Amino acid sequence: MDLTITPRTVQLETVKKLREAIISGHFRAGARLVETDLCKQLGVSRTSVREAIRVLSSEKLLILVPNKGPSVADISWEEATQIYHVRKMLEGEAAALAAKNPTEDDIADMKRALESFELAVKDNDAPGRVNATSDFYEAIIRRCGNQVIGDLIHGLLARVNLLRTRTMSIPGRAKHSASELRKIYEAIAAHDARGARAAAVEHVAAAYKEVKDNIGLAR
Repeated sequence: MDLTITPRTVQLETVKKLREAIISGHFRAGARLVETDLCKQLGVSRTSVREAIRVLSSEKLLILVPNKGPSVADISWEEATQIYHVRKMLEGEAAALAAKNPTEDDIADMKRALESFELAVKDNDAPGRVNATSDFYEAIIRRCGNQVIGDLIHGLLARVNLLRTRTMSIPGRAKHSASELRKIYEAIAAHDARGARAAAVEHVAAAYKEVKDNIGLAR
């Protein structure tokens, strides 16, 4: 993985690169991160690295242990279960609200994100799948009109993407996800709030089943 950072927006790029390295599995769960090593790999100052560590610990991707420094967090089975439970409620409600009065721009944004996801599936582009899914949900959040729901979903996003990376690595899961996301899109485009909620909940439930059946999480 190329961790080199361009000069622009160094702090934001440091957070982004380190987050992507964790979510992609470049830094695995339990791995201890050393500031001096990160400075060399990322090509940034210790101040930038420390700020990135602070941000990612707030996202629960890193654990800060006194006198030992940061290490990459893992998601337990119990935590994953709770995350998927909350996702069903939040994403189901967001999709239902978005379906009540979507604009043409909203629908176009979702369609572009969906098409990007389908292309990433075809190209076996794992980061592209995660990014396109985030863009798809971002369009739903913007349209739903409930800032609190958006804030809560954003607060879970890093851990959700960590789980997404794992579930979409399961053979066949990405194609099923594409079909599930298309159902959400079609329901919202049709102003079908009930159908949008059901499709969103179905999508989360299917992802949770894949975690339960195929991914070993600490219990």
